[in-house]
Amino acid sequence: MSVIPKRNILDYSRTELEHLFDALGEKSYRAAQLMSSVYHRNVDDFNLNTNFSKSLRARLSEGYEVGLPRVISQRLSADGTRKWIMARQDGNAIETVLIPDGRRRTLCISSQVGCSLDCSFCATGKQGFGGNLTTGEIVGQVLNVTRALEVEEGDASLTNVVFMGMGEPLLNFEATMRAADIFLDDNAFGLSKRRVTVSTAGVVPRIYDMCGTTEVSLAVSLHAATDELRTELVPLNRKHDISSLMAACRAYLQSLDSRRVITFEYTLIDSINDEPEHARQLHELVRDLRNKINLIPFNPYPGTNYRRPEPDRIKAFQKALLDLGQMATVRTTRGDDVNAACGQLVGDFRDRTRRRERHSNSRSAEILGSR
Repeated sequence: MSVIPKRNILDYSRTELEHLFDALGEKSYRAAQLMSSVYHRNVDDFNLNTNFSKSLRARLSEGYEVGLPRVISQRLSADGTRKWIMARQDGNAIETVLIPDGRRRTLCISSQVGCSLDCSFCATGKQGFGGNLTTGEIVGQVLNVTRALEVEEGDASLTNVVFMGMGEPLLNFEATMRAADIFLDDNAFGLSKRRVTVSTAGVVPRIYDMCGTTEVSLAVSLHAATDELRTELVPLNRKHDISSLMAACRAYLQSLDSRRVITFEYTLIDSINDEPEHARQLHELVRDLRNKINLIPFNPYPGTNYRRPEPDRIKAFQKALLDLGQMATVRTTRGDDVNAACGQLVGDFRDRTRRRERHSNSRSAEILGSR
């Protein structure tokens, strides 16, 4: 006789939990009570919810659970960055990174197992793709970390959650949006909509779908200001070119209040996209949008032919933008000694696309050909 698997409470937003309790013949406020017990008091055993009737506790225990990803290991960088490797029930592993910076605690979470986009400068994409995470697996990363922080440091609070780990969040749209709702909910993590950021390589239709659905911050992985170069770096640009991407960004900005901006992420790669002309092109592209530019020095990984620019080239590129009146910051590289920096997350999973094998074979042929 097969056992029916329990449903994960972490998959449910408050609205969905209200519908669940309504179906169980209970008042909708039970949803807020349950969320507070799980997210604020770390209660995983429904029988401990003594404000619920015994029959309700029994029904919840029979059909539901608080299903957290299993923590396999964690690594601590010399700069204080922490990387967790967590496993799904199918054995595939994902990576989650905590970046402390004074009073600021930013958690970088994954939305997919690997990534299907294969951007040329990103180690994650070279590993291929193993599937979408559920809402509970996305939320569970955050809950695992906050619980660890509470035990180890007596403070479970996070200031920011960013969908900048493994995967393209907008290709896992429903789970990403539901997780964002949970992050904003006062009965869960209670983060500000400005403090939850979804980063996308430019899945244009889903950016339009965000309009009116959410008000979280949007970051766009741009990396080039011309279609020719961007297509080389971000193959998704063949499907959604820069013009269509900028139109979608304008639409999302129009759905927000006038003080909000879009962040354009721009990975600086030596002699590829870091010339003064590239800076001028970038400014011309985004100047009519409320924005800020986040310059990210390329983080090397095994097998890549790209290089990080020298510090003086990075500073010169930033200065060129600042001189044009463009807001531009340089992201400090954090956690690269434990492969936790931007573009270095690779996880451990079965690649459905066989891209990892193709890249490995290509690299081997290149090495042999150079001998």
